[in-house]
Amino acid sequence: MDRRRGLSLRLKLTLSYAGFLLLAGALLMVLLWVLLARSFPDRAPGPPRRPPGLLAVSGPAAATAVAFLLFFGLLGGWVLAGRMLAPLNRITDAARRASDGSLSHRIRMDGPDDEFRELADVLDTMLERLESQVTEQQRFAANASHELRTPLAISQTLLDVARKDPTWDRDELIERLHVVNTRAIDLTEALLLLSRSDRRSFTREPVDLSLVAEEAAETLLPLAERRGIKLGVAGEAARVTGSAELVLRMVTNLVQNAIVHNLPAGGSVTVHTGPDGDASVVRVENTGPPLPPDLVPTLTEPFHRGTKRTRTGEHAGVGLGLAIVASIVRAHDGTLELAARPEGGLVATVRLPR
Repeated sequence: MDRRRGLSLRLKLTLSYAGFLLLAGALLMVLLWVLLARSFPDRAPGPPRRPPGLLAVSGPAAATAVAFLLFFGLLGGWVLAGRMLAPLNRITDAARRASDGSLSHRIRMDGPDDEFRELADVLDTMLERLESQVTEQQRFAANASHELRTPLAISQTLLDVARKDPTWDRDELIERLHVVNTRAIDLTEALLLLSRSDRRSFTREPVDLSLVAEEAAETLLPLAERRGIKLGVAGEAARVTGSAELVLRMVTNLVQNAIVHNLPAGGSVTVHTGPDGDASVVRVENTGPPLPPDLVPTLTEPFHRGTKRTRTGEHAGVGLGLAIVASIVRAHDGTLELAARPEGGLVATVRLPR
């Protein structure tokens, strides 16, 4: 937006300083002239007369003093305004670099804890968060592009092979294309859900975590039985306000993750809900192989597949399960805690405001 360029803030402050100093000098001259006039009283009848020659003597001196005050006010005001606005120039330079796309620059202003220092610290914090979010989004976009490209490339390969080999079994081709297409659809829906939760574009309503946990367990019970996993739900009512659909997806992802990443047979998954102070808690605990301590903090990263977390088969997943959980928790102003069990497995604890 084009705007008419006005006076700079430094020049405005300079003129303000000089004008105030000039006004103070003029008032001082008038006061001095009145005092001098009163020191020469005229006893003759009639209105008092000015001392002879007082104006002629004091006028040029007063004009010289006012001119000096004006010059001194302009010069001193310009210097003082420049020194006072120097921190603002650093802040402006950092903001300009950020607008050009450079988010790594920091002001790191030292000195007294004044308004400029506070503004600089706030801007540094904002730049740090923006840089972190932009980096995360860029990495997510690159990973999403790679993940979406994989099923498309597989489909293209299958079609090329079938076109070159007319004897290839048609039913087998359809089945493989169906599996690849299903995976692509699941990935796209997961990306859309992740984007929706990040934008917080949902309607809030009362939700009971205990009922949601029972629904998620009922849905995933056949999967647990096929894998020989014992699935149990316990606890009491835990009410929150949020999106029933997203909260259900959050709990479902946690339970499914606990079932899939479990022992080959004889494992267990326990879901517990209940209030805890001013929060409602859902905790999902499962058995499984021991997890390295450095692996746990990375489990919520999109498309993360550690060597001990890779899974294949019916629920190969798209690498967004816990990332979606973390996003939904953030959208509901809650917290997600992941902790490795000493005997193996994972404990996932979600706290949402009641």
